[in-house]
Amino acid sequence: MSTRETPDPTAAHVLAEAQSQFAKLKALAESAMKQVDDAAFFAEPAPEVNSIAQVVKHVAGNARSRWTDFLTTDGEKPDRHRDTEFELDPASTRDALMAAWDAGWQALDRALKPLEPDDLMRTVTIRGEGHTVLQAIDRQLTHYGYHVGQIVLLARIAKGKAWSSLSVPRGQSEQFNAQMRERLRKA
Repeated sequence: MSTRETPDPTAAHVLAEAQSQFAKLKALAESAMKQVDDAAFFAEPAPEVNSIAQVVKHVAGNARSRWTDFLTTDGEKPDRHRDTEFELDPASTRDALMAAWDAGWQALDRALKPLEPDDLMRTVTIRGEGHTVLQAIDRQLTHYGYHVGQIVLLARIAKGKAWSSLSVPRGQSEQFNAQMRERLRKA
């Protein structure tokens, strides 16, 4: 784009909103995980149902693969072994899994921050299939949203009545709406 052209405000908004939504997903998952002890973090609730730890390991592996060298290499890196992301071993401590989780989100941040509006229609590949940057971002927002929902549900089940709501608690919608109206009225 030449310096005379006006940047597309919609594309710039899309990029900023994607960064915001990814950050919200990360914060939501982490708020849920802070509420559970290690036993709940590693608990598999039923056969063939992933623990929070397994979901964390998977999202970390996916993020590292998808977002490292995002614009220049396939999003499915040759050294990624997806099936092992659902296997825990003695090295899979909570600290190690959370470090991998953080590294995956940092890779995402490093990939998204330098993007410009014109990049949204560039083509990237995932498993050899072409996607626009916009499609790849939407794909990952959906994927991470799915897994963050799993993490929140597993944590909520583990905590039971001791759960601290991460959104508007039951029975408090009207109070919340009134507070929002009042805040907006003052703005």
